Amino acid sequence: MRTDTGTALEARKRPRQARSRATVDAIFDGTIQVLRVGGLQRLTTIRVAERAGVSIGTLYQYFPQKQALLFAALERHLERVVKAIEDAAASAHHRSLSSMVEAIVAAFVAAKIERLDESRALYAVALEFDVRDYVQDVEARIRRALEIMLLTASDADFDDIETISLMLMGALVGPTRMVLEAASPHALAGELRTQLQSLCLGYLERQARRKGAGDRPPGQGCHRPVSEPASVANRFRNS
Repeated sequence: MRTDTGTALEARKRPRQARSRATVDAIFDGTIQVLRVGGLQRLTTIRVAERAGVSIGTLYQYFPQKQALLFAALERHLERVVKAIEDAAASAHHRSLSSMVEAIVAAFVAAKIERLDESRALYAVALEFDVRDYVQDVEARIRRALEIMLLTASDADFDDIETISLMLMGALVGPTRMVLEAASPHALAGELRTQLQSLCLGYLERQARRKGAGDRPPGQGCHRPVSEPASVANRFRNS
């Protein structure tokens, strides 16, 4: 593919045999290691080849330039994340909202945080390249998986499933990005799963109506809204 600025990012060829796949995996691992040590600005194909234990000629058989290599590494990472969510969503069909949230959050956190150094390194790559078309395609696939799952919920119905799936995806991605950007991400990563479950389930319960309860006015969920603390309410009223 090309970035929105016209840079070609296609790999030169795709590995088909087990040995070739192992070589490309080594190149990807070398790319992450170089990014972790020196950052994006110091990454070169020569450094990657040295770290991966392959010749520069072998690397160029698959990736004609540094940009193609970096995009391929980013693509592999995002495809893993998407597949994890798609599989988790499919496995949670016809369950309760709480079970759905538990499955989705567990899969997403595992894909992003268990490979924390990789996620942090490739986050910088995503910012460097203008790959909005590809990212939008990834987001559309995630939203579709979430929509299909939520429509099968055993204990809730939704009036605007497209908006809800968008907000749910944002509730997953936004806090995780903040953890990746933090100075000490490992200290925050341990709590991320629990916090995301509370955030996502609270939102869905607020937006849902009980199964078969009929239409309802927007914003009136199947659970009682949490009351606003008086001190917070007074602060906003007096501001």
